[in-house]
Amino acid sequence: MHKSIDNLTLINDQIKTKFGSINNTNVIAVSKTFPIKEIEPLINHGHIHFGENKVQEAVDKWTDIKKTFENIQLHMIGKLQSNKTKYVLPLFDYLHSLDNKKLAEKISIEQKKLEKKIKIFIQVNIGNEHQKNGIAISELENFYKICINTFDLDIVGLMCIPPENCEVTPFFKKMSELNKKLGLKELSMGMSSDYIDAIKFGASFVRIGSKIFGNRINKF
Repeated sequence: MHKSIDNLTLINDQIKTKFGSINNTNVIAVSKTFPIKEIEPLINHGHIHFGENKVQEAVDKWTDIKKTFENIQLHMIGKLQSNKTKYVLPLFDYLHSLDNKKLAEKISIEQKKLEKKIKIFIQVNIGNEHQKNGIAISELENFYKICINTFDLDIVGLMCIPPENCEVTPFFKKMSELNKKLGLKELSMGMSSDYIDAIKFGASFVRIGSKIFGNRINKF
């Protein structure tokens, strides 16, 4: 069996052991930088959630594969420039990084052209870090209302990346509270190093790369 399948099985077993079930948790296999030949074993194994962070790489890798495997759910997890929106909407099923009004407006325009809605997470700057993207907590409720009322976006949940080298629990707890306050169903948080803590606080999507595929490859 391929190493990625073994690794994913271990992760799923760990989640089941810890929480009694994996039904409420979707593992996104973050496949950025890895070639399709490294991803195909997971596809053939029946895994459907995959994450990419660069638009052109994703278009090159996934356009044909998604025609063959129509159940695959592709997640855009990187920062999205508004001028790349027209390439993202036809291919991706989820966007995890909505972080400004200009992008929200652009997505709205493209959705009307394509007559297709993408499921969207609002990225929250949960640590109030100047160098990080995301909506400030103080602006979140107003931004959410603009997204659904003005731009008719399908906001399914919130997403965050906690500050590095910090205890993640307070940030995940706060995200869970914010998500519930807005009445949102999904919550995207947790990566290879902290996904168990994220699930404790209600993460329904965890983004796991190195723990499934191993160390990153610079080219594909």
